[in-house]
Amino acid sequence: EKEQKRRCFQIAQYLVAVIVGLAVLASAVVAKGSLLVLSTLSSPTSMRSPKEKQFYMLMLVFCLVCPNFLVFLKSLWRCAFKNFVQPNMKTMSFICAVECLVSLGTSVLVLVVMPQFDVLTNLFISGGVCIMSAILQIAFRLQKETWKIVFPLCSLTFTVAGYCLLGLDYHVRVTSFVDRQTSECYIYIGIGVFSSLLISLCWWENPLQATNRMQDTLSELDGFRDFVFVITSILRIIVIGGVYLVYHVLIQKSITWSDFNLNNADSELLQTGLVLLFLQAFCSAACHWFGVVACKIHAVRMSFALPVCCTGPTVLLLGLILFLTQAQKLGGADNGSITGRFLSFVLCFCESLAFLNHKNTSIVVLLEITRSICRTSLNSYYLQWPFSMLALEGVCMWLGFVTCTYYVWKIKVQRIERTSQLFVRRLYESAFIDLSLLLNTKMKVPRSCVIYLCATMWHETYDEMLKILTSMFRLDRYRGDPKEEHKDCFDFECHIFVDDAFMTEKDAEKGTEKRLVNSYVNDLINVVVEVYRVFTNKEPDDVSIIEAPYGGRLMFVMPEGNMLYVHLKDKGLIRNKKRWSQIMYMYYLLGWKGYIVKNPQKITRQINPCRASLVSLDGEIFLLPQYDNDNKRKFISDDNTYILALDGDTDFQPKAVILLVDRLRMYENVGAACGRIHPTGMGPMVWYQKFEYAVGHWLQKTAEHVFGSVLCSPGCFSLFRGSALMDDNVLKRYTTTATRAAEYVQYDQGEDRWLCTLLLQQGWRVEYNAASDAYTNSPQEFKEFYNQRRRWGPSTLANTLDLLHSGAETVKRNSSISRLYILYQMFTVGSSILGPASVTLMIAGAFQFIFKLAGTLSIIIASIPPVFYIIICFVAKPNIQITIAGIMSVLYAFLMTASFFSIIGVWYDYLLGYLLLTIYSLVNMHIVTWGTRESNKGEAVKKQHNILCDRNCKLCCWDMKIQVTQEKENLILQQITGQTVQQAAPVPNTTKEIPPEPISKPEPQAKVNTSKKKAVEAAKKPRTAKSKRRSSESSDTSSSKELPVKVVVLCVFVRKDWVMPVKEEFLKKLTYANMKRNLQEQIRYTLRNRDYDDVCEELVLMLTDTLNGQLVGVGPEDVLTGSQLEELQYALTEQARRILKTSRMERLERRVKLAIEKTLTAPQVQKLDENDFWIKLIERYLKPINDPKSHQEEVTRELKSLRNKAVFLYFIINVLWVVATFFLQAIGNDVISIKIPKYYPNGTQSDEFLKVEPVSLMFLLSFAVLLIVQFLAMLYHRVYTLIHVVSYRGTEKDYKERDNVSNSNLFFNENLCTTVSEALLY
Repeated sequence: EKEQKRRCFQIAQYLVAVIVGLAVLASAVVAKGSLLVLSTLSSPTSMRSPKEKQFYMLMLVFCLVCPNFLVFLKSLWRCAFKNFVQPNMKTMSFICAVECLVSLGTSVLVLVVMPQFDVLTNLFISGGVCIMSAILQIAFRLQKETWKIVFPLCSLTFTVAGYCLLGLDYHVRVTSFVDRQTSECYIYIGIGVFSSLLISLCWWENPLQATNRMQDTLSELDGFRDFVFVITSILRIIVIGGVYLVYHVLIQKSITWSDFNLNNADSELLQTGLVLLFLQAFCSAACHWFGVVACKIHAVRMSFALPVCCTGPTVLLLGLILFLTQAQKLGGADNGSITGRFLSFVLCFCESLAFLNHKNTSIVVLLEITRSICRTSLNSYYLQWPFSMLALEGVCMWLGFVTCTYYVWKIKVQRIERTSQLFVRRLYESAFIDLSLLLNTKMKVPRSCVIYLCATMWHETYDEMLKILTSMFRLDRYRGDPKEEHKDCFDFECHIFVDDAFMTEKDAEKGTEKRLVNSYVNDLINVVVEVYRVFTNKEPDDVSIIEAPYGGRLMFVMPEGNMLYVHLKDKGLIRNKKRWSQIMYMYYLLGWKGYIVKNPQKITRQINPCRASLVSLDGEIFLLPQYDNDNKRKFISDDNTYILALDGDTDFQPKAVILLVDRLRMYENVGAACGRIHPTGMGPMVWYQKFEYAVGHWLQKTAEHVFGSVLCSPGCFSLFRGSALMDDNVLKRYTTTATRAAEYVQYDQGEDRWLCTLLLQQGWRVEYNAASDAYTNSPQEFKEFYNQRRRWGPSTLANTLDLLHSGAETVKRNSSISRLYILYQMFTVGSSILGPASVTLMIAGAFQFIFKLAGTLSIIIASIPPVFYIIICFVAKPNIQITIAGIMSVLYAFLMTASFFSIIGVWYDYLLGYLLLTIYSLVNMHIVTWGTRESNKGEAVKKQHNILCDRNCKLCCWDMKIQVTQEKENLILQQITGQTVQQAAPVPNTTKEIPPEPISKPEPQAKVNTSKKKAVEAAKKPRTAKSKRRSSESSDTSSSKELPVKVVVLCVFVRKDWVMPVKEEFLKKLTYANMKRNLQEQIRYTLRNRDYDDVCEELVLMLTDTLNGQLVGVGPEDVLTGSQLEELQYALTEQARRILKTSRMERLERRVKLAIEKTLTAPQVQKLDENDFWIKLIERYLKPINDPKSHQEEVTRELKSLRNKAVFLYFIINVLWVVATFFLQAIGNDVISIKIPKYYPNGTQSDEFLKVEPVSLMFLLSFAVLLIVQFLAMLYHRVYTLIHVVSYRGTEKDYKERDNVSNSNLFFNENLCTTVSEALLY
């Protein structure tokens, strides 16, 4: 089914985006307004007292210091607990100099210039800080389209015009004697313009990063940026303080130090100043945080750019509303009713403010704001038109700021993008929070990536295969045509690696053996065909069958044009099992394909020039899609090449993959990311695992993610970074063959955990995404579950101990792992080791509470079952151990559920299951077999002779087997056929020495094609005994007469035994019944435009009639021969041409012809161009292991010795803990106990005391603290998970009508084979 858009969730997403946008707007307005109010209150023209002005100026200083102080704390924490890189003094000096200039400009503008101006001028003048960014954009030509250079040019023009209008406005004020303005204001205007230029240097890095200038310096800076921020924050604070002291102490001499001693009478002053400081500092930080959230949730326009751009106009609108409200209130109270023009009213109101200096008729803030507005040209007695210049100045400044940051409206930001990737600087300018956010946003292009979906299969059932194939086809539908761009900027390929894919069919009478694909591969082929039908209502268009040194390969083109590869592994040629399949695809996809794209000249020429194309469902031909995908990797680094590791039964939606990709895109040091795994199935064991998985994901993985790094990324659904896997000591060490007992436990029993351990030790981080859901089949039987956990338990402990053993070195290498996190893991490991004893004591406590037993007796009774089970595990076989464990679990379940109620009983059942499972996994540590999905389907099968029909039928309730055999008189024919096969069998051995004829030689190639065409046409005729005999005799005759030519033909075209049966399976699409349906669906999809509905239905009807007429006498299950296909193709093409000509739709002829060709396309048998690579890889790493018996016996002895040591250590530690508790119970609470007094309900103390054992109390408290810490980590993790979920609004691709499909986009090579019959030869 499709991933549907849930309307309620969609509404919730947009609601969150609106809320975040409003939060950005509100916090920015409050922050900007608070700063303007503080600068107004501290102005020399303010009606406040000098003491109040001095205090408000100090608050203004603190507003500038706050963001620098926050950056200092964050950078210091990262330097202390993360990695630290030694800085380059030259680069650091340059950065410090720039930061000092920016801080100087900010402090001069805010502390010196803005108090001299009115509030409207202060609101407008800040727009000039974008001037340097506009100049750099023009200088470096950062625009992709040439015409977009108009935006920075307009920005520069508007900003310069705004400054000119500012000077002109103050000139009018001075000449018109508005509010006693003097010519001294020109000095402050010049200082303000110069300060704005210095502030605009703050974002110098953004254009340089976009233009790839100074990349060495910027890359070097990224390494020690945290340390630079520590130093520059201190320098900025020093500069701010220096400007404050120099100007107000030395120049203005307006500071009276004794006035800072505030008394009770100054409570209103203190309250007003601190509130404004808090609002400015808090709202600035909140605006920055909400802005980051808006970008991360993919709401850049609605929740980020629009609110930030509207901040200035909103502040202006609120100021004017406040001014008019105060004018009506105060003006009417002092001067009676006021009539006349609006400007006359304003003049009268501004005059009345002079009498309110000492009246407590209004809030101080409102009074000062209205007073500051009256300082503008609005209060001019002579000319009112200059006020329009002030308004025009504001418009110019605002337009300059908007046009300079135009790229923010078009920028493509990845979901949950890292803050350092969203913004150039971690520091925000609180004085210009709106401009700072937009100018600080990076000008960048989204990073594209390629994803390789790699699923490993090991004896999966039909339904399990159906899950993974359906998930892959969902992703194909979500991605769409790989030649088109996608909003998530990714391409992908699907690879399925089938272990133990072949079986040997023995013919006892003939003495021959055939290597054929087993029933699992047949099921997989049927699943691919079935899923393709579900998604497209037709058979697969393009199928290629390829022989390979490791077995074979099937290649499919998925409906939208993406590639699906099925690698069939022969365990006689290559190592089987999951870890070796992973090594196989890692070296192939990351090593070989990465090498090919960097060295395209290494790609060998295709042996088959007539079939060098594959056709996608959208009606287009593209050459060699596998090479087309490799060509894209030229522009994609290994850092952006990902491998999605899957199991053969994993079910997932495209959303889950994209959310994992976001995690790796966000941080470059993330080597792997895993999602939340949901076990599926029915029964008590599945319920138990669901509870276990929930605890593991909700508490353990979230805590590991928050405090350090996840230790294990499950192999059933995890995304790995290519560069991380190819790093030193990761993939190379992952290929290590286990030779010692400990290596068997750590390497082969839990390969996914060992791979993550190698990544962590190499310095990579592993993350967890709770919103990425995947579903996998869990063991439903008790035996299978115990065998699975028998592998997982020891492997988990071994890898964790290995990581803790190398903890000191890992802390140095890995910035995500700290010493505190190592201590946390030590505590969890210690808790798990003491788990059996803790469970035993808890059960003993339950006995003591329920049955009123003594403490010592309850401990003894609770210890009997685990001791009994340990003895059973040592003396009995594994199957008997599992049976006894099941019986004990059921008995305990009845006992605890009958004794306790509901959830408590279930909890104890869980604990008991953990106890028995731990004992079983430890005692059976020496068993290193897989234990699950074991089957004998791949074993050798003897061929049954003389059988004409072998069917399994079902009649009502009975299963019936019908078998029809052949009589003995045909034995002579069988002997002849057997002799023929025996004579033909040695031919491939002789042909190995004869190289195939080069393609460039036309004459031999023509002979080969002719002979091969005859052979295949003969092979495709109905198979009767006479025809078989006739074909064998003719082959013998031809081989004796034309030996040289025939040898060449066999050398090139003779295939392995498994190829032809697989090809015949796919040839079923060329049967009459399937071809009819395929043709109809191909025509409908090719002409899916609404304008073509009439001609489409006419084509479907007429071509179907033509097909029926051409195939008269052909059975519904008969496969057409090459000549029949050639005639049918010609007839269908001519009929389609006549219909299109009649309908005047000749432009559609090529597309319809292509659809007909795809319908008649046969599966292809191709040769592999990677033989040398696979031969060398198998020889070096993947050769089948054939250990001698002596070595196996030695390993078995080592494993048992390791088992004995581990069990003894576990047993001693747990026994010591139980014995210590037993003796504490035995000696009584009077000797060693913590006495807690009891109180009656009325509050009086009782003579009795509650006695608690200190050891048990401390152990219990430690567990409680651990749970609380994990719970808090889960809440923290859920907040960012919510942000990530809200950011994802994509669904699977909707099939939209294509209105314009240009014929020029359809690549059609006339030199390709024009007849499908020739394709049958391959």
